Amino acid sequence: MSEKEKMLMEELYRPWDDELVMDRSRARQITHALNHTKNTEEHYRHQLMEDLFGTIAGEMTLEPPFYCDYGYNIHVGDGFFANFNCVFLDICPITIGDRVLIGPNVQLYTALHPMDRETRAKGLESGRPITIGDDVWIGGGAIINPGVTIGNNVVIGAGAVVTKDLPDNVFAAGSPAKVIRTVE
Repeated sequence: MSEKEKMLMEELYRPWDDELVMDRSRARQITHALNHTKNTEEHYRHQLMEDLFGTIAGEMTLEPPFYCDYGYNIHVGDGFFANFNCVFLDICPITIGDRVLIGPNVQLYTALHPMDRETRAKGLESGRPITIGDDVWIGGGAIINPGVTIGNNVVIGAGAVVTKDLPDNVFAAGSPAKVIRTVE
């Protein structure tokens, strides 16, 4: 099994593998170009995002700068909006539903490092996917941790650190994020 296959299967893998290094280099080249576009170059920006992301299901807006590991593990629905300075560490898939609004400085982390010191010292890592439902609003500076699933019609407060799954129709905030109340 290749290191890329291990990575995508949520197993420990070697991130310095040549194929993965090339994949990250490709993503860095595309995000560099994206991050240096002008506001008047919306068509070019969209082309770059199509080259970078795994799938784009419809209309989307992404305000640069934007950073990711691979890009091809990011899948966004229709009506996607991400504000300035977002970081998506897409070791595993990041699947985002329709009409999702992401505030500035939001970070989505699928990457995990081993808790065991000896394994960590070998440089191995793994990941767990993130899934975000439809009609979600993630406030600025929020962090979504590996393996989290966020339901539909969820609002996440600015600065929240989401460590556990969130059900549909809730407002969650805090560190770690907790459900505060239901939303309509």
